[in-house]
Amino acid sequence: VVTSPVAATVTRVPAIVGGEADMPCDIRPPMHNDSLLLVVWYRDDNPVYSYDTRVPGPSAHWVDEAYNGRAHWHSKPTAGLRMHEIKSRDRAIYRCRVDFHVSPTRNYKIALDVIELPSKPVIFDEYGKELSNTAGPYHEGGEFKLICSVKGGYPTPRIQWLQGDSVLATLSAGEHSAPTRSLTLVIRNATRAHLGALYTCTADNTLLASPQKTTVKVDLFLKPLAVEIISREQPLSVGRKSELWCKTTGARPPATITWWLGGKKIDAITKESGIQDVNETESLLQWMPSKEHNGQVLTCRAEHSNFNHSSIESKLPLNVYYMPEATIHLGAKMNPNDIEEGDDVYFGCKVDANPPAYKVVWEHNGVLLQHNPANGVIVTGNTNLALRNVSRLQAGLYTCTASNVEGDGKSPHLHMQVVYRPLCQRKEMKIIGAALQEPTTVTCEVDAFPPPDTFEWTLNNSAGSIKVDPDRFTIEAKEGKSLLTYTPVSDVDYGTLSCRATNLAGQQVAPCVYTLLPATRPDPPTNCTVYNLTDDSLDLICLPGYEGGLQCVYVVEVWAAEGLVVNASNGGALWNLRRLGSNRQLRLIVYAANARGRSEHVTFTVETAVRLAPRTEPQEAWEVNWALGVFLGAALTIAFVLCLALIASRIRHRSRDYEVTLPSIKNQKVIVQKRNSPQADDKNPDLIPLSKGVTEGPPDPPLYSAIAQPKNSNSAHSLQRTQTPVTPISSHAHYTDMQNDTGRSMINGAMRSHREIVTTRTPLLAAHQESCV
Repeated sequence: VVTSPVAATVTRVPAIVGGEADMPCDIRPPMHNDSLLLVVWYRDDNPVYSYDTRVPGPSAHWVDEAYNGRAHWHSKPTAGLRMHEIKSRDRAIYRCRVDFHVSPTRNYKIALDVIELPSKPVIFDEYGKELSNTAGPYHEGGEFKLICSVKGGYPTPRIQWLQGDSVLATLSAGEHSAPTRSLTLVIRNATRAHLGALYTCTADNTLLASPQKTTVKVDLFLKPLAVEIISREQPLSVGRKSELWCKTTGARPPATITWWLGGKKIDAITKESGIQDVNETESLLQWMPSKEHNGQVLTCRAEHSNFNHSSIESKLPLNVYYMPEATIHLGAKMNPNDIEEGDDVYFGCKVDANPPAYKVVWEHNGVLLQHNPANGVIVTGNTNLALRNVSRLQAGLYTCTASNVEGDGKSPHLHMQVVYRPLCQRKEMKIIGAALQEPTTVTCEVDAFPPPDTFEWTLNNSAGSIKVDPDRFTIEAKEGKSLLTYTPVSDVDYGTLSCRATNLAGQQVAPCVYTLLPATRPDPPTNCTVYNLTDDSLDLICLPGYEGGLQCVYVVEVWAAEGLVVNASNGGALWNLRRLGSNRQLRLIVYAANARGRSEHVTFTVETAVRLAPRTEPQEAWEVNWALGVFLGAALTIAFVLCLALIASRIRHRSRDYEVTLPSIKNQKVIVQKRNSPQADDKNPDLIPLSKGVTEGPPDPPLYSAIAQPKNSNSAHSLQRTQTPVTPISSHAHYTDMQNDTGRSMINGAMRSHREIVTTRTPLLAAHQESCV
């Protein structure tokens, strides 16, 4: 066998660890009459594979143990040795020797370049933490680093940072040959564009395989972009619930919204948007503004807890409406404790209101004051009040009330006190009954400011005017009264007592006068009237007579046939009598009593009404049928009468020519006598019987000479003989004449009964009630 020298050229065959490699070997004979004999593969001159065409079957192939199962000969499409599951130790220069039957042997050199791929890149942050899918979160405006680390690889791999198709950083294969290589990517001044950005680290050392790569997504904290108070409901009102909305956008994660007023945080309701990546937050402020909030600035603040100095604000100046707050005060240089009658007084009203008050009114003891210069009331500029020449009647409580659209604000009252001399609380002369050798207490009550500090008593009688020793009376300055204990010894000691009080303003001008008379038993009540008479009750009122100068009690006794029914007493001649029984003949006895005895009795009778039984359905049905029958009967009767009238008219018309006209009688007087019903009048309890005389007021006290002598009372003893006094306060009262016991009077020799409408106003009833009978 002729052997040719080894080929000088080396064919390089790359292969990846774990992959396949085809090492070519040309086995074509150079001559047409020649053929292949033997192929032997050598590694470093050591045979590893052979193929002998002379041996038939599988025995023609021989494989070294290290390549057993991994190396196979193939002749099509091109001849060569195919190796599977390439290992790094397979890297070497192989020689293929080809023997022919005739031609000389040929040798080929093949260099098997086994490529070891680098490991998959691992990405770390600047703190050495391995990142899997997401990097961050980082802060907007800040800086962050991504470190890509790659191990192994033969030949030395190239490392790159990519964003999309853009190469951001590269570490070439010839730099920093080491088992582990790293490439750092630095991002400065991170912006919103970096949110969600994908950064890929690749490592490659051959074109036979795709680069090894790892991708991370950047997460970023974003600052809020804008904040705005979107609901600007103005103006606000004190006491009314208000709602304000604030909205912020751009923050990631959503920003925190807080409300601030006057440096204090206000609680609110926060609502985040449900849409992903919208980065929107809304906050609802529900609150009750107060008066102090007016003019302040409400702040809505949006901030991110992961950022320092990232807060942004929206401000809203508040316009809060509130009711006026009024304060009343006296004018400057005025002493509230030194206001006398005749002085001029000035008031001011300070009003705090938003919006400003459109009116201010003044009140005195709850009564509205009007601008009236003629009466000394002057209102200027709504907030100033002047009182000229004040009197004691103008003392009391003063207030001012300011009004705006929110309502009326009333000031606390200011009590103005006017210094004036003492005055009697009762202007009329009081009659006091005093018995001989018995002490009697006389009370002198005055109205004064300040309260009086001294009193002076004087007795005027037939002997002259005598001042009472101060030891005989006491003074209660705070109550403004003095109590004199007086004991008449003889008839000379009766007369008129007068007292004068003195205070800081001076001595009382008109004294309080009390007439001392011998105490007697009272006169009986008069003019008794029964009203509101029902089947079980009645109301009774009488006019009191002279009370004998002592405290008097009025008594009514109600008697029936079986005995006493009711016994009632009262401080006034007014009674409400109940539980009398129905359909009863009652006798009423009225009298007055004091410490000296009883008056004569006034007696009259009344009859209570019949109590009606409840109506039943059969009775109502019978009454309806009875009424219907009456109506039909009346209708038929009227129709019959009309028919008779029509017939008579026609007959009269036919005999007109034969009718004789009689002369009329002139000046003929026809006296129609009224039907009298005295019995009905006597039984009517609401009628006031007439009396002869009319007095001009309550009965005057009797003269002392009349009291000293024994006398018989001429007071009426029955309702028919009572007197009807004139009510002084009313100009509409009517009076009745005297009736006799039968209620009839003789006029022109004929007996005639009459009834009058009588209206009486009783001062003992509240609110001037009137009764008309």
